[in-house]
Amino acid sequence: MDQHDQPATARRASTAGGTAGPAGGFAGVAQALAAVRAGLDYLAAADPAGLTGAEQADCLRGLAAAESVHLAATARMLAAFDAAGSYAADGQAGAKAWLRWQTRITRPAAGAAIGWMRRLAAHPPVAGALAAADLSPSWARRICDWTSQLPEPARPGADAILAGAAAAGCELDDLAALFEEIRARTAVPDTDGDGDRFGRRHLHLDRHFGGHASLSGELTPQAAAALEAVLDSLGKKAGPEDTRTKDQRDHDALEEGCRLLVASGCLPETAGQPVHIELHMTLDQLLGHADCDPALAAAITATGTPIPPGADCDAAITPILTGTIDHDLADELAARYLASLPDNSGQDGSGAGGRALRAARQLTIADAVRLLSGPAGLAAWLRTSALAGPAAAISMPLDIGRTTSIVPPHLRRAVARRDKRCRFPGCDRRPRACQVHHLVPWSEGGDTSLCNCCLVCPFHHLIVIHRWHWRLTLNPDGTTTATSPDGRTLHSHAPPTAA
Repeated sequence: MDQHDQPATARRASTAGGTAGPAGGFAGVAQALAAVRAGLDYLAAADPAGLTGAEQADCLRGLAAAESVHLAATARMLAAFDAAGSYAADGQAGAKAWLRWQTRITRPAAGAAIGWMRRLAAHPPVAGALAAADLSPSWARRICDWTSQLPEPARPGADAILAGAAAAGCELDDLAALFEEIRARTAVPDTDGDGDRFGRRHLHLDRHFGGHASLSGELTPQAAAALEAVLDSLGKKAGPEDTRTKDQRDHDALEEGCRLLVASGCLPETAGQPVHIELHMTLDQLLGHADCDPALAAAITATGTPIPPGADCDAAITPILTGTIDHDLADELAARYLASLPDNSGQDGSGAGGRALRAARQLTIADAVRLLSGPAGLAAWLRTSALAGPAAAISMPLDIGRTTSIVPPHLRRAVARRDKRCRFPGCDRRPRACQVHHLVPWSEGGDTSLCNCCLVCPFHHLIVIHRWHWRLTLNPDGTTTATSPDGRTLHSHAPPTAA
């Protein structure tokens, strides 16, 4: 019999070296761990290219089996560790915090480990199938999710049936059909109205380093169908230059769908613009001082989500000017004010004089704020005089500038009327799905004019141009030329004649 036709149990016995029993012939845990590590070190250092195809296949099957056993062993060990409260010996409040610290894993990974610990404790037959390498972790998770929907008395039997069927060679679709039959036979009257799992719907956005995030959840069939329609519509390949993977295209399609929804003006309290930029600057930065407070500048730039390349082509901008109080100078001005009084009161720094000094200090600061802030304040005058474009908008109180668009509506309409579609060669996305792109970047001094703007869809605008660094040129005859960083060129046809 060929090795690949052997039953899974026979292959496992061969992989495990024929050992039997929980101790496996080891003198203790340390010796067993050393053997595990030695085997993995050997496989990690081995040259896969020097193995035959059959040997490579054996390694992959063996490592997959080891992953199942590893998960079962980890969950079982973690359950004992948690139940005994052994984490307290290291000054931790729980097993999850201990895992993050001692095994150097992320919060979601530690949460997943705790989740497996509880899941397998509630599904012993599935834990046994994992320990025997009869199930992969992903199939085990699916079985646990299924049988958790059953009445509690029916779960152990259902776990055993499904795990046994998987070990016997059933495919996942077969297991799903078998579970549906089990659920039909064990169904009880619906008392909570959640027979369609509507109550289990959830979506979790976990923000982490640099504004990135991971997304997980459980969608209802209706939400899944709606999301799938969005991904199918907006996630198609855009042309031969589109080298994104399917997962990357789905990500970009989700982003574009959300951006179109924001731009539609259908969301409450939105300005109907794809991007809203808050342009923070300190007074020192506005005046061009080289010695501006780096801590304050870092604190300002650390808040919010940084804009990606190209987002400043077509956005709404709110300028916000900030500053700090020089307390030493405030004290000096207050003392100078008091010294000018006829009775020279308040110079002793204590008693009534101290109160007078503090009052003068507060009045000095209040007058300075009045001088700097407001639509007619000095800060607004400096900003509108020193800056150009949307950042020089008329100010609101406290010098938070009124939000203005980089591309005004009348120019957007003119660009759309002229271009009719995305102007990247080969793309035919319509204006409602496009953004206005500055051919000479706005951030580099390019003007917001009809001859310097064109319509580009989000993929070609934000990814191809601003991340992959293609350059788009609008030719005098109305055609466009796209040039890649390595010198390749693509040429378009002229846009349709305006009606």
